[in-house]
Amino acid sequence: MAAKVFESIGKFGLALAVAGGVVNSALYNVDAGHRAVIFDRFRGVQDIVVGEGTHFLIPWVQKPIIFDCRSRPRNVPVITGSKDLQNVNITLRILFRPVASQLPRIFTSIGEDYDERVLPSITTEILKSVVARFDAGELITQRELVSRQVSDDLTERAATFGLILDDVSLTHLTFGKVFTEAVEAKQVAQQEAERARFVVEKAEQQKKAAIISAEGDSKAAELIANSLTTAGDGLIELRKLEAAEDIAYQLSRSRNITYLPTGQSVLLQLPQ
Repeated sequence: MAAKVFESIGKFGLALAVAGGVVNSALYNVDAGHRAVIFDRFRGVQDIVVGEGTHFLIPWVQKPIIFDCRSRPRNVPVITGSKDLQNVNITLRILFRPVASQLPRIFTSIGEDYDERVLPSITTEILKSVVARFDAGELITQRELVSRQVSDDLTERAATFGLILDDVSLTHLTFGKVFTEAVEAKQVAQQEAERARFVVEKAEQQKKAAIISAEGDSKAAELIANSLTTAGDGLIELRKLEAAEDIAYQLSRSRNITYLPTGQSVLLQLPQ
């Protein structure tokens, strides 16, 4: 009797395990920010895009392919040439994501690694096309315009593959060694020219100041001569009095100066 009970329990457990395995294989989860495309062994890729959550499928017949539909960054370095034939090293940072409704077409025509197959090629193509419209100087002074044209052209090109570009920006822009050395030499020459111009302007200002000072001294001498001619020695005597007054004022402020009246016996009223 006990053997039959254990045998029944074993069969029930086996059946339960098989049923659990079947149920588990018929369920799959789609995480937040992801979408699933169903591949059917008999009908191929289905046109339906499955959203987030837990879903059922036919075990061993259907297979879910999960895609990440969140924005992801990617840096694409490109070496190209400018309008004036200068080598330009550019790194483009792209924030991309797939169009959820076009995931079946993307999986069928490109594959799961669509970003590896599409983004490097179209980015290189667009960058070379846009950079070739500008010379090296314009790439520096009109960087915002270059970035906007690259973003517009690349966004339009990526849309044909079912990709959305949330952001496109130029993060690195350098030139070849020869051009860099030429720019540095030009900057040094400009600084030298500015310094030389400053020296010339300073000398001119000093010259003008000397001329003005000389003219002032000449005018003062002329006025003094005219005053002497008109007033005689009175002007000289007035200047002597003014000088004596200034000297007396300066001496009066010194602690080491003592004024003594004229005459004898002025110290402590000493007797004669």
